[in-house]
Amino acid sequence: MAQGTNRSSVTLLGLEVRILISMYGLLVFARACKLGWVLSMMEHKVQSAREQESIYWHLASHGVPKSLHCLCLKLTEEYAINAMARSHLPPPEYVSRLSDPSFHHVVLLTDNVLAASVVISSTVQHSANPEKLVFHIVTDKKTYTPMNAWFAINPIKSAAVEVKGLHKFDWSHEVKVGVKEMLEIHHLIWSHYYNNLRNANFQHDGAHERSLEALNPKCLSPLSHLRIYIPELFPDLSKIVFLDEDVVVQHDTSSLWDLDLNKKVVGAVVDSWCGENCCPGRKYKDYLNFSYPIISSNFDHDRCVWLYGVNVFDLEAWRRAKITTNYHKWLKHNLNFGMQLWQPGVHPPALLAFEGQVHPIDPSWHVGGLGYRPPQPHNTKMLGDAAVLHFSGPAKPWLDIGFPELRSLWNRHVNFSDKFIRKCGIMG
Repeated sequence: MAQGTNRSSVTLLGLEVRILISMYGLLVFARACKLGWVLSMMEHKVQSAREQESIYWHLASHGVPKSLHCLCLKLTEEYAINAMARSHLPPPEYVSRLSDPSFHHVVLLTDNVLAASVVISSTVQHSANPEKLVFHIVTDKKTYTPMNAWFAINPIKSAAVEVKGLHKFDWSHEVKVGVKEMLEIHHLIWSHYYNNLRNANFQHDGAHERSLEALNPKCLSPLSHLRIYIPELFPDLSKIVFLDEDVVVQHDTSSLWDLDLNKKVVGAVVDSWCGENCCPGRKYKDYLNFSYPIISSNFDHDRCVWLYGVNVFDLEAWRRAKITTNYHKWLKHNLNFGMQLWQPGVHPPALLAFEGQVHPIDPSWHVGGLGYRPPQPHNTKMLGDAAVLHFSGPAKPWLDIGFPELRSLWNRHVNFSDKFIRKCGIMG
């Protein structure tokens, strides 16, 4: 009887131990689940913070700083009250240079007065022959007045500066129809991607980063897209150097006009300072949709793109190759494929239109991407050696989000002694 009682006690004890072990296991499991849930929540919060930071960073890059808005208003007032600010540019003694092929013609499409002043002053400062330079600034109607006022009251020594508003061009009916069609299609593409991104479950990855960048309102600006009409903008010119508004010139550019493009249309940097095939401007797959045979059968997805920023254009070769017509052809293809062939922006359709017409130039002419991230310390020599620094990317040097370690490279060409610069609180 006692033995049976002992067995029962042992059995009960074993059961209790198993129950305790089970309960402990459940407790450990519960704590592990809670820890996992906490870690998951923390990871989600970090992901959400990154997404918000990315969105806010890109939104910050879209606005016009109050100081630049002030500058345009002050210059517009000056235009109204100061006859000198209304002076026609260039002055009469320089007008003959506007179509003279013996001069070095630089084209700049911009609505940013301060940026235009930096591009031109830095180019002239480092030019071995500034008297050979002729700058053609094309701007929109609202910026024409302050742009003209700035360069009229701050004349550039030796060089000629032309300021022309889009409303002052006398285009043929065919060109007007083509421009209207181009801008409408680009607006459709932009709206399509905007709606897709707004309705998507945003994830912080490279694809969405590029979508945010592509949805910059600049992608809707006529000035951004009219570079494809440069031969129509300047029918009397045969060769030009095109500079983006967000560049700083550090060395003499005279030799660009002597470059032999080997019968190609555009001279541009492809491989850059980062090494062979490192693709400083990304690859074709970053811009084009290779799931469509019309793209995959005609282009190499792993190929480096050529860079805008500083380009030499042979306008005669451009006209012969019918680049603008080819550009429109690709725009219509994109419409037919539901606007899925590329992301919004200036670069993707240009890659298609200029295919086979690009002559690579020396990488030292152009260091880009300075609006995405500052270079590593070991690359500082590269910054000094580059002929042109390009602040491509959201962090422009005139914005608060610009990188402080790079802003000085741009600020050194801003005339901080100018009374309008001071009144508007533009600080170095």
